[in-house]
Amino acid sequence: MLTEYIQAALRQANYEILEDGTFYGYVPGMKGLYANASTLEACREELKESLEEWIVLGLQLGHTLPVIDGITLLFNKDVA
Repeated sequence: MLTEYIQAALRQANYEILEDGTFYGYVPGMKGLYANASTLEACREELKESLEEWIVLGLQLGHTLPVIDGITLLFNKDVA
């Protein structure tokens, strides 16, 4: 389920070329999640890695993560 959530989120990602020629990427609705790299492919990879960390931290902190394409991630504190 985690893989599907990540893939769904990345399908919604937006990328822009900045004035300095680097690429900026973000996923709408995922506050504080972004990436910046010298190439589009590096930006995509950095965004994926940042997304993984963003999800783990959010779940550990008990944050409600956005539903993406009908996929919901919940953290069960009793299991952790």
